[in-house]
Amino acid sequence: MIDHYGINCSDLQASARFYDAVLGVLGYTRQMDVGVAIGYGPEGHPQFWISAWQGEEPNREMHCAFAAASVDAVQAFHATALDFGAESLHEPRLWPEYHPGYYGAFVRDPDGNNVEAVYHRASPDADG
Repeated sequence: MIDHYGINCSDLQASARFYDAVLGVLGYTRQMDVGVAIGYGPEGHPQFWISAWQGEEPNREMHCAFAAASVDAVQAFHATALDFGAESLHEPRLWPEYHPGYYGAFVRDPDGNNVEAVYHRASPDADG
């Protein structure tokens, strides 16, 4: 439904390194780089953009969930984010309160945004 969206980053290069890594383990890559903005997504379609923030006031936190292809991909996303210094908000686990099979992990990106990787078809024993 959504064609694309973006967030502002106080340090574009730090955010680019972070998103290159964490989106890379989910199978997404840089599709466009126009200097002040970088678009990520599947081949040929930048769907998520990061842009340089020039404002004086701090950014407001946003939440973004990226689709993962498996439980292992969610775990790799979380581990990679931690390797890049991200704060873990929620370790990878099932979230049955959302719906059966919802497996996700949540971290803070370099600008403090709540970023998630989610897989929607996890087995009930995915946490075990």
